[in-house]
Amino acid sequence: MNRREFVTLVGSAAMVWPGAVRAQQPGMPVIGFLNQESAKLSAHLVTGFRKGLSETGFVENQNVAIEYRWADGHYERLPELAADLANRKVAVIAAAYFPATVAAKAATSTIPIVFISGVDPIAAGLVASLNRPGGNLTGVSNFNTSLTAKRLELLHQVVPRAETIAILVNSTSPASQIIEAEARSAAQALGLRVDVLGASTEPEIDATLAAAAQRGAGALLVAGDAYFNSRRAQLIALAARYRIPANYDRREIAVDGGLMSYGMNNLDFYRQAGIYTGQILKGAKPADFPIQQPTKVELILNLKTAKSLGLELPTSVLLSADEVIE
Repeated sequence: MNRREFVTLVGSAAMVWPGAVRAQQPGMPVIGFLNQESAKLSAHLVTGFRKGLSETGFVENQNVAIEYRWADGHYERLPELAADLANRKVAVIAAAYFPATVAAKAATSTIPIVFISGVDPIAAGLVASLNRPGGNLTGVSNFNTSLTAKRLELLHQVVPRAETIAILVNSTSPASQIIEAEARSAAQALGLRVDVLGASTEPEIDATLAAAAQRGAGALLVAGDAYFNSRRAQLIALAARYRIPANYDRREIAVDGGLMSYGMNNLDFYRQAGIYTGQILKGAKPADFPIQQPTKVELILNLKTAKSLGLELPTSVLLSADEVIE
């Protein structure tokens, strides 16, 4: 990233929450908030983070300041953004999702880091133990990548005749190899073929979905990813164009027109991270906090999209849904 791009990115974060900089008073602790997504798409989730902070007695612009850094789905920006927060010697870094956590971990071994992650933090090398993470990291992990098997199973139930399921991963994401391994293992257990396809730009998404349709993919699993979330309108439109039933990891995508989603409640996920951040600001050590693991997984179905695809959703799937959008 050149200097102009970096200044623009930091400036955009200040424009979204301008009070975060102006209201800072001498002696007020500063949280560095590092997120691989965009401010616009994550605004509702940040309210969850602030709610968690408030539960520990911290209110933004009153007794705590937050420096926001957004990568807008461009993972290559994260190391520089993390280094900037470390150089500013913020009190805590809250890192949203695995690539952001990796960047924060590389930037500092002394500043406490509270992560929000979708991967197994032990297998990914983030912490030594779930109960006693050690070092300067703790946080919450929804093991999102481990839900790949269940997402494939749900697609298989919805489209039982699909012999091949396409898996879309972001080839630039550090989590892509983990997701691919989970998908292949799950497909083998279900007796399915998977076609793992990588994309990291808008044109690549277009080309990849066209290729999946040409190769006869009967369904599509879109891996959880910041960039894919920012391109969800494109993904939904392409799935509709090629009439490919697709499963996503976020409720918001099903609400916007995706066929289905299966994943955690991200708002509560952020709230838990806010609670840990506030407790660390009060003097607690990250090594003393076990990794939180949310247990509530939500299945969201969009009946309007199912009808447009000519799908009749199985009763078993309908009955297990947490929300049905009509």
